[in-house]
Amino acid sequence: MSVETVTKKENLTLVKENGVAEIHLHINKTNSYSLEFYQEFNAAIDEIRFDSDIKVVILMSDVPKFFSAGADINFLKAADPRFKTQFCLFCNETLDKIARSPQVYIACLEGHTVGGGLEMALGCDLRFMGDEAGKIGLPEVTLGVLAGTGGTQRLARLVGYSRALDMNITGETISPQEALDIGLVNKVFPQAEVREKTREYARKIVESATYAVSNIKLSIMNGKEMPLNVAIRYEGELQNLLFRSEDAKEGLSAFLEKRQPNFKGL
Repeated sequence: MSVETVTKKENLTLVKENGVAEIHLHINKTNSYSLEFYQEFNAAIDEIRFDSDIKVVILMSDVPKFFSAGADINFLKAADPRFKTQFCLFCNETLDKIARSPQVYIACLEGHTVGGGLEMALGCDLRFMGDEAGKIGLPEVTLGVLAGTGGTQRLARLVGYSRALDMNITGETISPQEALDIGLVNKVFPQAEVREKTREYARKIVESATYAVSNIKLSIMNGKEMPLNVAIRYEGELQNLLFRSEDAKEGLSAFLEKRQPNFKGL
């Protein structure tokens, strides 16, 4: 039986139980962040990466009506340009760790998700949103800047270059259903159910062939940056690892014996 562990910091709380980690944001009333939050976020990701028991991570907000409104405008206005450049670099390096980690990251969006808040969600592998969660988008152009923590790049790779260009140059925000229609979010659930539905999804992954799941994620996330012929070879090497795994032996045996497999993540 797994024991719940809770690590509470100033801007977030990390909860780990039964193979799932939850990162709860509670920065301020809009979850507008500064460097201190991202330092805590980076540390939480590092801790999770080294925890082999954790298979799925859910990023969520404990603040009503907001997932995150992005970087704190007062913080940005007070900082000099060099500091702001290094801040954006640090944010991007932190988010890039998510793509390189074997755990599956899900952004659970129960409130407005704009600016850097959307960029955090874009850094995750999957995005689930409530049907009354509010608006989602990248309004940075209205401040005379661009979405500089992956908003122009991760969004374009997710929804296509024309849609990403339109969202970035107009700064318009869209509804959860519109976000689903263009592939910005993966699922939209009834508002009162989105957190529990996200947890149900996470539990299903934990109960599945998690060694295969981790390698599938890495194959897709790393492979998309490679030429196709190189990515296919990379995929083949990961498959070779899986063919040698205990879970593959169990999966094949269970299929032939017409029974449910008992995967162990090995």
